[in-house]
Amino acid sequence: MTVIAFLGAGSVVFTRELLADLLSFDELRGVTLALHDIDVERLETAEAIARRTAEQLGAKPVITTNLDRRAALSGASYVINSIQVGMHAATVSDFEVPARYGLRQTIGDTLGVGGIFRALRTFPVLAGIAADMREQCPDAWLLNYTNPMAMNVSYLAAIAPDLNVAGLCHSVFWTVHDLCELLGVPLDEVDYRAAGVNHQAWLLHWEHRGESLYPRLDARLAADPQLQRRVRMDMYRRLGYFPTETSEHSSEYVPWYLHHDSEVERLRIPVGDYLRISSDNLAEYAAVRTAVLAGEPLDLHREATEYAPQVIHSMETGTLREIHANVANRGLITNLPDGYGVEVPCLVDRLGVHPQRVGALPPQCAAVNRGFVSVGELTVQAALTGDPRLVRQAAMVDPNTAATLTVDQIWSLCNDLTAAHGSLLPEPLRTPVTL
Repeated sequence: MTVIAFLGAGSVVFTRELLADLLSFDELRGVTLALHDIDVERLETAEAIARRTAEQLGAKPVITTNLDRRAALSGASYVINSIQVGMHAATVSDFEVPARYGLRQTIGDTLGVGGIFRALRTFPVLAGIAADMREQCPDAWLLNYTNPMAMNVSYLAAIAPDLNVAGLCHSVFWTVHDLCELLGVPLDEVDYRAAGVNHQAWLLHWEHRGESLYPRLDARLAADPQLQRRVRMDMYRRLGYFPTETSEHSSEYVPWYLHHDSEVERLRIPVGDYLRISSDNLAEYAAVRTAVLAGEPLDLHREATEYAPQVIHSMETGTLREIHANVANRGLITNLPDGYGVEVPCLVDRLGVHPQRVGALPPQCAAVNRGFVSVGELTVQAALTGDPRLVRQAAMVDPNTAATLTVDQIWSLCNDLTAAHGSLLPEPLRTPVTL
């Protein structure tokens, strides 16, 4: 029987969506779902959601719950990772501490000081997961959803190159979905390919019946000045390729927008937006828990878009699919650093996830990506070597941070964030650094 382990199953809204997609496949309706979380209440809620989802879909999976991660991983064929180390409290620190220095962030989970410290909190847990998988399920596929995706995939490639790892994110799909909707073009008639790094990949090909859709997007933008007031529309007009993550995300990966009041206003950038999102997630968790424990039905009517269920279905049945996934760069993108996590088209079949070689990105896209990658490379090296100066150097080369703060402020900010996160960080990186 196929065992699918869910790490961080207490992320109940996300877990509900994954389970609905999984159990909608006829071939997966009898799998074993091994749910794991370190929070007793959230694990109880995840189990209730799993059982209600199965009941509503008429599926009969075997459902187990484990506070012990190793028990959940035992015999697993697939491991879905959606943990958030430090939860809401850590997110608040990632925003409030930099804000005292005048540093603006929007999401703070991928790059910048928020992404750096989220990665450093996550790496020790990833190391534990990798060690447990080697013992409990060495041939399993680790399907990672946890951000910062590129840094996490890169770290896993460095410490556990023997494991099967694919990072999954729906940003490419939804970018194409929304662009097609904007132009009134049926998504199922469109061919597309993207490549780059997670949350900053580029839509390299986007065609309808063999014709590029970019000229139609250009015309749509020229006719609508308000549509131009979005960060990634502005990036597309200047760089020539559309970035595959939202304007909120994209604004904090480059040095051009967030530290200019006029640009924040022109492009309607929601500074600090993830604090609201994180609070809303807590409220939604509470509402879902109340509803499911009261016996209310779950809303399972949604478009199935998550990649993990599709990947599992393809590996179990041999159904060939193409997705976009995050893997270590092994000659896949020739003008980005080898070994770092990149997002590329991948074929999926019974034998696994097969990354497709892209070659060289357009030079302007690769140039923007390299600024993104440099931050992640230094962050990963900080964890691998235990050198806290590398954490500060990662923040120094971060495009938005460097455009906003002096080097003294950056080092002081990193010391404050180190104190705020304390024991969640790798032990060698917990001490302040002074010149």
